Amino acid sequence: MWALIHADVQSQREESFPERMYIYNYRLFDRYRRHAASFAVLGDTGKKWRPDNFEKELWGCRIRFEFPAVKLSDYGKDREALKADKNPFAIVVMAHLLTQKTAKDYDRRKKEKLTLIRQLYHKGFSKQDIINLFRFIDWIMDLPEIQEKLFWQEFTDTEEEKTMRYMTTGERIGYKRGIEEGIQQGMQQGVQQGFLQAFLQQTTMVAKQLAKKFRSQPEDELPKLRMLKSDDLMELGGKTF
Repeated sequence: MWALIHADVQSQREESFPERMYIYNYRLFDRYRRHAASFAVLGDTGKKWRPDNFEKELWGCRIRFEFPAVKLSDYGKDREALKADKNPFAIVVMAHLLTQKTAKDYDRRKKEKLTLIRQLYHKGFSKQDIINLFRFIDWIMDLPEIQEKLFWQEFTDTEEEKTMRYMTTGERIGYKRGIEEGIQQGMQQGVQQGFLQAFLQQTTMVAKQLAKKFRSQPEDELPKLRMLKSDDLMELGGKTF
């Protein structure tokens, strides 16, 4: 015995959404010859938009498709209940709602993000759940560069307290992020150094060519060549052969 479940998360109002729910549902039936249970998760900020059915009628032929719909903003009315809920999805809902509420206040978002992440260690989640939820919160509650740096500084200070459950998991998350950023910076520096080394080698080669052609010393030509752009240097090098 198995069942098909279709869940659609809609973050903004869309008039064609009910029709899409119907289309996806019957396409699942076409594919598997089994009826699917379709559920809508509405993440928009509007209060009145609550689609839960699709209906069409033509010449006495009528189709009506109904589906359960959940409005995430309804859960924001009782934030304390969300905090107390040990279901991981409660954290997801809180992160979504806080992202909407702090759309124009990144200082508050930084504070709320840190508070939410700290809650992960008090919920009794598994280490993998903490990692997954941490990544989701970090992704959805995105911060500008300044607030991002401040957030990670405060998060590092929290890790150093060594008082929270599963803190080693948090350390691994922070450490992994630092390693990834270090690798990226290292790659960028490596590319820059590679370009610089190639440019210096190219400059020396052209200097030797010019010195040979005009019977001068390569050292006399280097200061002038280093003022040129790479493309101009290559063009000059081609002309000296």
